[in-house]
Amino acid sequence: MIIRNPALLLLAALPLMAQPASDVAAKADAYVESYVKAGKFSGSVLIAKDGKVILSRGYGMADIELDVPNKPETKFRLGSITKQFTSAAILQLQEQGKLSVTDEISKYIPDPPETWKGITIHHLLTHTSGIPSYTDNHDYIEHMRDVTASPLEFLSRFRGKPLEFKPGSQFKYDNSGFFLLGVIIERVSGMKYEDYLRQHIFDKVGMSDTGYDWPTTILKNRASGYSMDKGKIINAEYLDMGQPYAAGSLYSTVLDLYKWDRALYTTNVMSAKSKEAAFTPHLSNYGYGWFIEQQHGHKTVGHGGGINGFSTVIRRAIEEDAVAIVLSNNDYTGTPGKMGKELLGLVLGEDVHPYVERQEITADPKTFERLTGKYQVGPMAVEVRVDNGKLILQPTGQRALELHPYAPNAFFLKEVDVTVVFPGNGPGRAEEIIVNQGGEQKGKRIE
Repeated sequence: MIIRNPALLLLAALPLMAQPASDVAAKADAYVESYVKAGKFSGSVLIAKDGKVILSRGYGMADIELDVPNKPETKFRLGSITKQFTSAAILQLQEQGKLSVTDEISKYIPDPPETWKGITIHHLLTHTSGIPSYTDNHDYIEHMRDVTASPLEFLSRFRGKPLEFKPGSQFKYDNSGFFLLGVIIERVSGMKYEDYLRQHIFDKVGMSDTGYDWPTTILKNRASGYSMDKGKIINAEYLDMGQPYAAGSLYSTVLDLYKWDRALYTTNVMSAKSKEAAFTPHLSNYGYGWFIEQQHGHKTVGHGGGINGFSTVIRRAIEEDAVAIVLSNNDYTGTPGKMGKELLGLVLGEDVHPYVERQEITADPKTFERLTGKYQVGPMAVEVRVDNGKLILQPTGQRALELHPYAPNAFFLKEVDVTVVFPGNGPGRAEEIIVNQGGEQKGKRIE
């Protein structure tokens, strides 16, 4: 926020938490409700400051068919929030002297391909190994139901593929890397991945409502996951949970993730040295299982997750002892990332604005042609094309979605809370793209 009136500087410096916690809770609740009423959120939310919970509440339905509401005790699939637990396990094993993050992975992976020579555990932790992510395979969606016999057998999905770049030279978000970390945890500890996490993290923290989300387990308070097809809410596509494994297989509640947040202020799970390693940014500001960012002058660490039927985020401002946790049981609105960031901002003294529905305008399809092409947005390539007079956006490995105009060269998605802007109004082709989904990312044309 840019403050142009010097008289406002003193007021701006006053933390919002000087207000009664009940006022902050009321603002947060009204903010979330605006998304619920617009059909943009269903799930559970928790925000806290200085070890005190400000708001902990469920919104919408955990099970639409049975009219079961979400609540703080509702269990959600976490998706990639799982990665911070995988990283913690690796750092624990390093503390125990059983491995080093500088070790080459060939020391722990049987029969590694020659191309993996020189790849270290550090490369896996930071998404800089160059190993292709199996979730980027063009046929991944077709094989989500395939039963995974064992983690080692699953490696055949990506073992033989060439590296995408020299290890350590680039950042590219990589589920294959974290899958391999799960294999390393099992081979070094002599325990199954889920058993290691249970014994060495969850039980130590008191996270009794967190675990590996096997669908066959009878699990009380489990939320059903939902997707959208042609404007209708549907049950999410089945996914064999052996596939996300150490990259995204866990479930939890906002209450348990708050216990995790509190534990990270102690040395109960990780030493101070290990926590420093986890929260040290490398390429693309990624640490070990955490993104490290600045939010209006505050250092934050966090991670989002997306998996069939679920979307999640945890954001922490360590120095201010503040946290926002948003868990959703739908995968089609894309709002948890934005909500987590803005709710954490509310706790830190920033303002929040209720959700406002964007109004679509009419645009001449001829103006779309200059926008078409491929753009690199962070670690992901996105294609923009015209189909039957409609502008389409398709990130690599994801479904295609229509871009709806709301201003010249500015578009939004109806399925998820995302805006896409192409700067400039000249007649030549657009060279840049700005994607905003809970945070602005700028991209350049690559084709």
